[in-house]
Amino acid sequence: MILLAFILFPLVGAFLAWASAAVNATLPRWIALLVMLAGLVLAIGIWVQPEPASLAGADWRYVYHQPWMPRFGVSLSLAMDGLSLLMIVLTFFLGAMAVLVSWEEIRDRTGFYYFNLLFVLGGIAGVFLVMDLFLFYFFWEVMLIPMYFLIGIWGHGRRLYASLKFFLFTQAGGLLMLLAILGLYFVHGASTGNYTFSYAELLQTPIEQGVGRWLMLGFMAAFLVKLPAFPFHTWLPDAHTEAPTAGSVILAGLLLKTGAYGILRFVLPLFPEACHAFAQVFMLLGAIGILYGGQLAYAQTDFKRLVAYTSVSHMGFVLVGAFAFNELAYQGVVMQMITHGISTGALFMIAGVLYERLHTRELEKMGGLWAALPGLGTITMVFVMASLGLPGLGNFIAEFLILAGSWQASPWITVLAAIGLVVATVYSLRIMQKVFFGISLREFRLKDMTFREAVMLLPLVIAIIWLGLFPQRVIDTASKAAPVVAFQYKEK
Repeated sequence: MILLAFILFPLVGAFLAWASAAVNATLPRWIALLVMLAGLVLAIGIWVQPEPASLAGADWRYVYHQPWMPRFGVSLSLAMDGLSLLMIVLTFFLGAMAVLVSWEEIRDRTGFYYFNLLFVLGGIAGVFLVMDLFLFYFFWEVMLIPMYFLIGIWGHGRRLYASLKFFLFTQAGGLLMLLAILGLYFVHGASTGNYTFSYAELLQTPIEQGVGRWLMLGFMAAFLVKLPAFPFHTWLPDAHTEAPTAGSVILAGLLLKTGAYGILRFVLPLFPEACHAFAQVFMLLGAIGILYGGQLAYAQTDFKRLVAYTSVSHMGFVLVGAFAFNELAYQGVVMQMITHGISTGALFMIAGVLYERLHTRELEKMGGLWAALPGLGTITMVFVMASLGLPGLGNFIAEFLILAGSWQASPWITVLAAIGLVVATVYSLRIMQKVFFGISLREFRLKDMTFREAVMLLPLVIAIIWLGLFPQRVIDTASKAAPVVAFQYKEK
């Protein structure tokens, strides 16, 4: 039941927040914050506990299973291993930060806003926990609709265009994944006589080589769009630029991670042969994304759009590491999922804080803000350094592990990816130069960080430094969830 709580907390809280707006306009945000903090405390409580004995020979910490529609092979099947646990901690941590960043920004239709915010977080928690592919697709779609409303209603100028583009891209990818799920369902049923959506049973499906490759590509279509990988990334800059700050935080910190999670959880274990056949193609796409995203980030004049393109670059490392098929690269991918969520989420929060004061995101209209905002400038410096991969911060560990692992699989692609670190240094330092150290066009008289802004940014600073200095806790937690089937296939 504890696994069900991670999904029900935000979903029930969503309806409570919506209903409470009729009583008091400030109640929805308090309900949303309490729900996120309760989930975070519960998740951290599980993390710090001694790891229980493995269940049924697997490395699951918790398993929950109830038949739902046995005639069609659908069950309410949830499970948590180290990878799921880390993603759940990240979900509720960034969820709480997203509530805090919305505290003053959202004043219109607050009940419906927090309903959508909590509902998308509930959908994300479901994606990270379900072990039934029918339910996985259900929660995949649950994430889509509330995010469409968050961008379309509370976004900026071109919000309708951005929300529609986000919807069409992710929906198209999701439909291809649905076809692949149905294909796998019928292939398994035809070969075993048992029609089921159970992840554990589908892992044992005997699949012909050609069929397996088409099914894998169906799954990858959804995950590459959501990651996003080059050339499926074009929805992301528009969605980030027009979304409210909390929407950008959830997009960068969590929604993109569902694509990476899908690759690690489903694609690699279900289709090891097909993954090895296409590994060089996906790694090359990742390397191109690193360089292309970095180049476009440098060319941007809008702060949020710049940070959005850095996501394309950073998530390219995930693609390179995931298809390297070794433990080192896998650990780097998990670290990258967490550290990118924290550092890029923080940069979007900083962009939101600056917008509240300056009413612009144009870099050319900033400059010289260090004197007026020394506290915010210091925190920005930490996350800019994290973004470029400075040793001592979490992003360095992630990218170092990925490059060390990918070198074993493809040295020349690793060289291309490593060049991306130089590009990252250039566009990251440009942020500090343009915003805080550049020439000021006017004299700014601005208030430095408020107490609320310090409360939402300082935990992120602590987290990114802790991950850089003490990464072993995360590495140990995630290690048992590695897709060993895909790694071992290479050795045959």
